[in-house]
Amino acid sequence: MINLLLLPFRILWGIICFIFNLTGILLGIALGIVLIAIGLALTVTVVGAVIGIPLIIVGLLLIIRSLFK
Repeated sequence: MINLLLLPFRILWGIICFIFNLTGILLGIALGIVLIAIGLALTVTVVGAVIGIPLIIVGLLLIIRSLFK
């Protein structure tokens, strides 16, 4: 049951690891900052908040991943 609940986080982390291996540390940080900026711009609108908040989270995860690798 717990594995089923953690599956989306494992998939998201796997995608982040794949992107990180392709781009490297500095590009991972730059991509994270860009995703956060786009997410913040989309969050200003109510309709865009549905897409903006996950973009901010993915951007933060990319930055955290690149800082601690």
